[in-house]
Amino acid sequence: MTTLDPASLSRAEQAALGSGADFWSTKHVGTVPSLTLTDGPHGVRRQSGAGDHLGIEGSEPATCFPPAVGLGQSWDADLVRRVGRALGVESRALDVDVLLGPGVNIKRDPRCGRNFEYYSEDPYLTGTLAASWVEGLQSTGVGASLKHFAANNTEHDRMRSSSDVAPRPLREIYLRAFQHVVQKAQPWTVMCSYNRINGTYASENHWLLTQVLRDEWGFDGVVVSDWGAVQDRVKAVAAGLDLEMPGTGGITDAQVVDAVEAGTLDEAALEGAAGRMVALAAKAEAGRAVYAAPFGPAVHHALAREVAARCVVLLKNDPVDAEPVLPLTAGRSLSVIGEFAQTPRYQGGGSSHVNPTRVDIPLDEIRALAGSADVTFAPGFTTDGTGDEAALRDEAVRAAAAADTAVLFLGLAAHQESEGFDRDHIELPADQLKLLDAVVRAQPRTVVVLSHGGVLRLAPVAAHAPAVLDGALLGQAGGGALADVLFGRVNPSARLTETVPVRIQDTPAYLDFPGEHSHVAYGEGLFVGYRWYDARDMWVTFPFGHGLSYTSFTYSDLHVRADADGITASVAVTNTGDRAGQEVVQFYVAKPDSSVARPPQELKGHANVTLAPGETERVTVLLDRQDLAYWDIRAERWIVEDGTYEVRAAASSRDIRATAIVEVAGDALVLPLTLDSTLGEAMAAPGAAQILGSLLPIPQPAADSDTLGVDLARMMASIPVRRLVNFARGAVTLDDLDRLLAHLNEARDNADQA
Repeated sequence: MTTLDPASLSRAEQAALGSGADFWSTKHVGTVPSLTLTDGPHGVRRQSGAGDHLGIEGSEPATCFPPAVGLGQSWDADLVRRVGRALGVESRALDVDVLLGPGVNIKRDPRCGRNFEYYSEDPYLTGTLAASWVEGLQSTGVGASLKHFAANNTEHDRMRSSSDVAPRPLREIYLRAFQHVVQKAQPWTVMCSYNRINGTYASENHWLLTQVLRDEWGFDGVVVSDWGAVQDRVKAVAAGLDLEMPGTGGITDAQVVDAVEAGTLDEAALEGAAGRMVALAAKAEAGRAVYAAPFGPAVHHALAREVAARCVVLLKNDPVDAEPVLPLTAGRSLSVIGEFAQTPRYQGGGSSHVNPTRVDIPLDEIRALAGSADVTFAPGFTTDGTGDEAALRDEAVRAAAAADTAVLFLGLAAHQESEGFDRDHIELPADQLKLLDAVVRAQPRTVVVLSHGGVLRLAPVAAHAPAVLDGALLGQAGGGALADVLFGRVNPSARLTETVPVRIQDTPAYLDFPGEHSHVAYGEGLFVGYRWYDARDMWVTFPFGHGLSYTSFTYSDLHVRADADGITASVAVTNTGDRAGQEVVQFYVAKPDSSVARPPQELKGHANVTLAPGETERVTVLLDRQDLAYWDIRAERWIVEDGTYEVRAAASSRDIRATAIVEVAGDALVLPLTLDSTLGEAMAAPGAAQILGSLLPIPQPAADSDTLGVDLARMMASIPVRRLVNFARGAVTLDDLDRLLAHLNEARDNADQA
C-alpha cells in the first residue's frame, strides 16, 4: 500500500501527480499507482477505447439505474444506498477507482438541461439522498466525486458564466447539500465546477475550495476539476485544487514547477496537493482488495427494476364511472399508445450516458402482465418529426376507442433535453398534446405515463387525463417497473422532488435564467422551488412532495420536543386502505416570527414507513439543530434563532396533516457596536440612553407630537452612530464615539458573562 511521504518527491513528481495521464487516468509516479476515474452517477461509463466527456464514444456494458431525477423521487435513503453499493461493485469489476458522482446541484430552474442528473429543488432532501449514495458506493472501496462544486445551475455558457449569488442563498440553498455530504459521508473527492462564483472561477476560488470546503467543513480528500474546467493551473493549485483532468501532456505540470521556483506559488500548496493525491492512491489500493469478482447483470437488473418501481409517482387517479382507472385489471383489453412505449426514454444525454446491459420495453412488459387480454399498440407520434401526424393520431384514437383502457406514453425525446444546453420552455410537444386530447375524448379511461428529465407543464395533462404516472427517467428496467405499477404489483409510493408550476412564467428564476453576458443573477434569493410558491401563495399544478398511493393514510397525535440535538418529531401514521403501501412522511418547519427573511416553511426531515391495511406505526424523526439555522451575514456563521417554531407533518408541501408548536433555545448572537451601528442598535445596550444623552442632546418629542409629521424616534433609530458628528455641531467627535462604543461593548460583555 502507498505510504509515501510527498516531501520525498521532486517538485516535478509532485506536479505530475496533480494532472491526468490521459482522459480517465492519473499518472503513475514512483511508487504511487495510476488511478482510474470514470463518469457516473447512475451507471458506470467505463470507456476502454477512445475517451470523451460527452457520451460520444462507446463504453463497457453496465447497469443503467434510474438517474437522480427518478431516483430522488423514491425519497428513500436506504434504497439509494443500495444503488450506490451496486454501482461500487460494478466499478470494481470494471477497474474503476473513483466514480464521478453524485451530482447535488439544486434545481433552480426547470429549464436547466442537466436537471435529470440532480435530485431536487430542496437542499435537505438532496443532501440526505446523496450522502446515502456516497456511503453505499464507498463501502465497496470505490471513491465518490461530489459534484459540481458549486452553484452550477445552468448549462448555457457554463464554462465561463458567473453565478452571482448573495451569501445567504449561497450558504442555505446552494452549498448546504455539499456541506451535508462532506460532513456525513466523507467523499474521497469533490469536483469543482466550470463556472465562476461571484466572478471567480470555481477552480481558482480559494474561499470555496480552501476556506469553506477544508477549513470550515473539514474535508480532507482530493479536489478534482471538472474535465477541462481549469483556466490557470497555478492559480488553481494556490486555491486548493489537487487534480486537473484530463491530462495536458505535462504542459501545466511544468508551469506549476516554474511558478514554485519563481516564488509565485507557495511550495506548501504543491506539496499539500501531492500529499492528498498520495492519500487517494492509498485508499484506492486498499479498495481494490474489497471486490474483484464480475458483477451479476441479471441480479443488478432485478435491483434496477425494484428501484425504478419505487420511483414512479402517481400524480392523479380519479375514478371513471365510480371506478379508479388504476391499478389496471389483468384480462381487460388495453390500447398502448405512444412511441415511448416501444422506444423508451430512460436516461439523460451527455457525460453520464450509460451503455445498458439490457433494456426493458414497456409494451413488452405490459403484455407480459396483461394475461389473456388483447393489447394493441399505436405509436401515435414520432420523436423526430417524421410521419403523418394526423394519420398517426387517427390510428391511435381508433385503437383507444376499441379497448377497455388506454395507456398513453408521453414525454421528451433525448434531443429535446440534455447536458450542454438548456430548454427554452417546459412544454410537451404540440403533437402529443393534440393526441392526448383526441385519445381522452375517445377513451375516458386513459392513463398517461410520462418520461422526461426536466419538469414539464402538466396543466393540460392534469385537465384531461383521469390518471397520470410520472416516470421521469427510470433507467434500463423502467419498462418492467412501469408495468408493475400499472397492474398494482407495486403500490406507488414515490413523491415529487420538484414543484410542477402552472406555467413557466411562475417559476422563481424566470426573469434571470439563463443569464446574459456571462453572468447569472440569482435574484430570487432564498426562494427557490416550493419556497417561492409558498411565499407568494401561488397555485401550482402539483406541489413539491406530492404523490398518491393505491391505499390511503391518516396522521394523528403529533408530538414534538426540542433539545440540544434539534427537534424530535413523532407522529402516528395509519394505513386506512385495503392494501399494503408505503407512505413518505414529511416534516416542514416554520418560524413565523423570524427576525430575518425566511420561506414560510422548509423541509427538515422525512421518513418512509410501510404499513399493512389497518396498521398504525409511530414515525419518529430528528430534525437536526444545524438544519434549523440560517446564515447570519453579519456574524458570518450559522445561527439558530430563539423562540417558537412550528413543526408540520405532511404528505406534501401543500398537504399538511398535523401541526405542533415547540420552543427552541437559540444561539447567542451579540454583535459588537461600531460607528456604523444605528442609534437604535446602540440604544438597546444597557445604559446607552443615559450615556448618549449626556454626550449630546437627543430630542424627545411628546408622545402626541406631530411637529414634523413623522415618528421622530423611529426615524432617528436608523441613523448610524457616526452621523451624530454631523448633527452635534462640534460637540462630539469620532474619537468620543469610539470611546463610548468601547464602553458599551465592555459593559454588555460583562453583563453577558454575569
